[in-house]
Amino acid sequence: MGPQRSASPRRDVTAWRPRVPGVVEVFHAHYTEYAYPMHVHDVWTLLIVDDGAVRYELDRHEHGTPHDTVSLLPPFVPHNGAPVTERGFRKRVLYLDPEAPLAALDASLVGAAVDGPDLRDPVLRRRVGQLHAALARPGDELEAESRLALVGERLREHLRPAPTSGVRAGARSGSRSGPAGGRTVAHRLRELLDERVADGITLEEAAGTVHAHPTHLVRAFGAAFGIAPHQYLMSRRVERARRLLLEGMRPSEAAAVAGFYDQAHLTRHFRRWVGVTPGRYRNGRPPRPASGG
Repeated sequence: MGPQRSASPRRDVTAWRPRVPGVVEVFHAHYTEYAYPMHVHDVWTLLIVDDGAVRYELDRHEHGTPHDTVSLLPPFVPHNGAPVTERGFRKRVLYLDPEAPLAALDASLVGAAVDGPDLRDPVLRRRVGQLHAALARPGDELEAESRLALVGERLREHLRPAPTSGVRAGARSGSRSGPAGGRTVAHRLRELLDERVADGITLEEAAGTVHAHPTHLVRAFGAAFGIAPHQYLMSRRVERARRLLLEGMRPSEAAAVAGFYDQAHLTRHFRRWVGVTPGRYRNGRPPRPASGG
């Protein structure tokens, strides 16, 4: 059963890329009726909810984010999200580069994050809030870097996986290889999609490349990752467009570079995944310069 409908739907967003190494994007949003579909990011998603709550699925298991929870979603693991009540939710999100030394969220933590993404830790919650505050202040980049390092340390304390948990969870969802290090047809298709985000690939071409029947390939991909190949590719394109827009590119240009047919094609899918149009997203910045770093 979905959330109740609100008489005054809201979709307010603020997004920018700070001059702090490892922070790909800062994203603040207030949603009521909006529910975002299954999608993936190629970065870590660090989420706190300031009001309301979010219900989401990760690796086919349902989770929730009350206001005292810090949620950490790993790269390449599909998830969705929806408000729990008609009040919706206000959230603050950091998208963190997996290679960033300050946060040091490497692949060994993926399994533990899949198994337990929602962390009840008042100290961590407070530190993430302080990090957001520092990221919003121009000139406080050193403070933000210091706070990011402390947040990363706290996250690693929670998520250090048991000897086998990273292999188990990575094999089913998040790693770049299949069980026991093998490459299944689903993983090979995902590699093709990652290589051809902008150019795309036909199902017939993909099936010929990985030597599998097209129908089997689609079913295998969905069984392995919980998302259809076309959904995976489109969410990767939307993510690429987000970064281009934050760098100042116009929506029409970002559409072409990210692999969309035209700006209307980008707008349709961008609204579905992000909740607002590309132009509104691009203009929804804090009142300060938002240059990349």
